[in-house]
Amino acid sequence: MSADRLRLIRSANIGPVTYAQLIARFGTATAAIEAIPMLAARGGGRAPALADPRLIAREMAAVDRLGAAYLFSDDPDYPPLLAVLDNAPPALILRGNRALLRRTGMAMVGARNASAAACRFARQLAHDLAAEGIAVISGLARGIDTAAHIGALGAGASAGGTIAVIASGIDIAFPPENAALQERIAEAALLIAEQPPGTEPRARHFPYRNRIIAGLGLGTVVVEAAPKSGSLITARLAAEAGREVMAVPGSPLDPRAQGCNLLIREGATLVQNAADILEQIRPIDARMMRSPDSPFGAAPPDDASDSDRRRVTLLLGPVPVAVDELVRQSELPPAIVQTILLELELAGRLERHAGARVSLTG
Repeated sequence: MSADRLRLIRSANIGPVTYAQLIARFGTATAAIEAIPMLAARGGGRAPALADPRLIAREMAAVDRLGAAYLFSDDPDYPPLLAVLDNAPPALILRGNRALLRRTGMAMVGARNASAAACRFARQLAHDLAAEGIAVISGLARGIDTAAHIGALGAGASAGGTIAVIASGIDIAFPPENAALQERIAEAALLIAEQPPGTEPRARHFPYRNRIIAGLGLGTVVVEAAPKSGSLITARLAAEAGREVMAVPGSPLDPRAQGCNLLIREGATLVQNAADILEQIRPIDARMMRSPDSPFGAAPPDDASDSDRRRVTLLLGPVPVAVDELVRQSELPPAIVQTILLELELAGRLERHAGARVSLTG
């Protein structure tokens, strides 16, 4: 049932990785919910607070009232490029034309305080990509994001279109001056939110949004960015996912161009026009990109023993460590290690970090 899947997603201590492992092990969200108290007890803690079914019903009613719809990770329409991410969102909320998810996508990001020249370049670049059937993906922020969406929309209804991924609920416009543009995208293209309706954007939501932007496209192009900007985080996420990273060079005298110049120095493809991007992504067939067979996603034939739990727990501490390293040092099957980590997380004793790393809480 969709309500049980959503209840599992909205419950405490259950993130995308935990959700996927629970579904892989128990088959359904209903069975997973029933098993959570037992798993948490094995992890040495109390079961996390499950989401109130009444709140889930209200959320689902709000999504329907807004003319939006859920897209769960087991839905046939769920984008395969996004699905291969370890932390792929279990559920997305969509308004608009979900057929855009089947088109070749290219993420375009950049500075919020972008220069006029960079905004003009981004608008033209997005227009040219959309005219070639490419769906331009961005985050509806000020500056480059806004220019990219406007440029792609300007290519016409028969073009590749644009996909806007926002950090708020599907009904919240941020920044407020983009409210009309957000509504236009929801009507003429595709608007995506991971957060429930009514959620105001918070700083912690933007990295989650960025992983979706990077995960939906075959690559990410950065038009203008400072050295420590969110745009470079999106580019890093794209690189970690094995996607193309591209950047538009800028003047070394402009701090807003330093991030792009740094990316190029580190190996990103230099972009001067849409042809440069198409040359990089056209040989890539999205059907060739499949999630590698991973023992982490398989349920173990038997539950972990108490000695296995002690062995893994003793290897953990407050400093994040890679799961691969835990597998190597514990000399246990990867599926057993993942089961123990799942139990610890449900017990509130484990925290997950970027790069498939984990640590004990407290």
